[in-house]
Amino acid sequence: MAGSTYGTAFSITTWGESHGPAIGAVIDGCPAGLGLSEEDIQRFLDRRKPGQNKYTTARNESDKIEILSGIFEGKTTGTPISLMVRNQDQRSRDYGRIRECYRPGHADYTFDAKYGFRDYRGGGRSSGRETIGRVAAGAVASKLLQQIGIRITAYTKAIGIVEVPESDYDYGCILTNPLYMPNNKYAEIAADYLNNRIHNQDSSGGMIECVIDGMPAGVGEPVFNKLDANLARAVMSIGAVKGVEIGDGFAVTYAAGSSNNDAFYADEGHISKKTNHAGGTLGGISDGSRIILRAAVKPTPSISQEQETVDQEGKNTSLIITGRHDPVIVPRAVVVVESMAAVTIADLLIANLSSRMEYLEQFYQRYTHGR
Repeated sequence: MAGSTYGTAFSITTWGESHGPAIGAVIDGCPAGLGLSEEDIQRFLDRRKPGQNKYTTARNESDKIEILSGIFEGKTTGTPISLMVRNQDQRSRDYGRIRECYRPGHADYTFDAKYGFRDYRGGGRSSGRETIGRVAAGAVASKLLQQIGIRITAYTKAIGIVEVPESDYDYGCILTNPLYMPNNKYAEIAADYLNNRIHNQDSSGGMIECVIDGMPAGVGEPVFNKLDANLARAVMSIGAVKGVEIGDGFAVTYAAGSSNNDAFYADEGHISKKTNHAGGTLGGISDGSRIILRAAVKPTPSISQEQETVDQEGKNTSLIITGRHDPVIVPRAVVVVESMAAVTIADLLIANLSSRMEYLEQFYQRYTHGR
């Protein structure tokens, strides 16, 4: 299967299936000398693991990370970093009914159409559990970015119709409520909304917002490898994401150039913008301001209501999905969006070192001048 690797200078390859023995990732291109421990990665994985509260699947997984290679005496060695999480609570019997039927909203039909074969136990590679590898790799990328002063913060902006206005953001609340919203009052309202969905055997979608602070100007490429294009590709590759916007996003449809343009100003030689409608990128290259990204996440397709579908022979039938499923994907996907943003930024930052001759001179002159 092609398409399991993302990135060029800092690349990740995820592997494993939802109901296989283990799942994980291999990172290639991480510089040597980065302090890294299993605890650094575990903190990220704990934010996406199942069984946290009533709004996540009851699947009982510790999601304990194991570092298999690429670390020596607490630091990266510059060689591939292999990460693994063992699956512990698979219930393949829960999926017996869908062995010959296609679940609405899932990849069952398209996977079968492409390969003529599919792992019906939870979706295999198309399962949300695949994101474990992304989050583990994202933890490493985030550690790298923190060391050079770049911070990424992601949170739930909306659950269904309940949206937190920017004026009411309190980032200190994000980790204090089960929905990872930046306001506890709105989190309570969203919880009531979700309880209603659960009562009706239904699910909800929502929106994740991700902000990147400390990004220098000049990172990204002007054509195919644009910063915003790569971020969009990375986040859109997350299974449940159906839309991505940068800055004002789709609101620019209704804007005028006079109001959408971000005016520049200089302060003691430092160039800044008075507004940030562009969301931190211009021409595919970072402009030094905060990068703002939003992802639209679809409702969980596994619901307990009876749904119409077809079987593998093309016969009409109906299906009620059983098993353990999240009534909303958004809260556990927050750290996945954050992780894919981190991997993208790390990749582009490392690649950017070759964009100017002076960067190469600064790096190598200490060796050549010493001869």
